[in-house]
Amino acid sequence: MKVHIVDDDEAIRDSLTWLLSSRGLEAEAHPSAEAFLARQEPAAGCLVLDIRMEGMSGLDLFDRIRDRGCRLPVIFLTGHGDVPIAVQALKKGAFDFVEKPFNDNDLVDKVIEALAQDARRRARQAGADSLAARLASLSERERQVMDLILEGRMNKVIADRLGISMRTVEVHRAHVFEKMGVKTAVELARLMVAMKG
Repeated sequence: MKVHIVDDDEAIRDSLTWLLSSRGLEAEAHPSAEAFLARQEPAAGCLVLDIRMEGMSGLDLFDRIRDRGCRLPVIFLTGHGDVPIAVQALKKGAFDFVEKPFNDNDLVDKVIEALAQDARRRARQAGADSLAARLASLSERERQVMDLILEGRMNKVIADRLGISMRTVEVHRAHVFEKMGVKTAVELARLMVAMKG
């Protein structure tokens, strides 16, 4: 995972790149919001973003990437007079803001926390995608059987409700468990609750 630094001040870019690299974090610096947008949007990591820049501001860049669906955590770097603006950015979903001049250790701690948050978000998304793919692999009949299993219905009741034999219900139940990667109805219920949560 990479830390993307977007700041039009070359000295800040260089010092931040050095600081993060000295702590074992991979960093890439961009001299403007436009330069960051010109590259392929990163899938993982976080942004350290200056609020006030020549051309497109940090807030405009933040709005632009959010509109594109990018959910990378963003830490804003602000001057003292920018604090009300930074608070507004927090309300819009920014991860945090740091006032200049900043304490190196505090900033690195926030970056590490932002990277961890991004890793958790991507893991949750991967789990949700996997579950959605497993659900999509169920046939319509298997889905009907699963819904009735989740209602706590026994095989005989499911068979009567769907107008099929108990043996057919048992076969569909086995397919549902296999495709969903569970061994019991309780595991299946937990999985579906986790998906909704």
